[in-house]
Amino acid sequence: MISRRHLMESAAGVLLAQALRAQNSGGPKVVFQHDLPDLTLRNWSATAVEVSYAPGQSSAAHRHPGITIAYVLEGEIRSKVGDEPEKTYTAGQMFLETPRQLHAVSGNASATRPAKLLAILLTEKGQQLTTPA
Repeated sequence: MISRRHLMESAAGVLLAQALRAQNSGGPKVVFQHDLPDLTLRNWSATAVEVSYAPGQSSAAHRHPGITIAYVLEGEIRSKVGDEPEKTYTAGQMFLETPRQLHAVSGNASATRPAKLLAILLTEKGQQLTTPA
């Protein structure tokens, strides 16, 4: 059985490898750190999803049943999660969504350039990855 710690370390490893590829020089550098909610990951799975936005495109408000760790691969992503103010993340930056938190704004901040992010979703097996708000 995969332990919670092993699953989190695996997800962190994927994100760290991506972050290191984005760097031009030097050794490992922490690019993101966030406390996680206290929950068991028994019967959960990890899914990596690449989300591409055309210039000016956005997604409808939604929620994820589990933890989502997002890493911006290209361009600029506008995001508003929970009670936090809307923020713009650029390539190499990350953000986290805790379970069932409202993701009210998610889209490309540019009207002229595409944007892309990698989302690592940790969810209970059998659940939809995304549900409408």
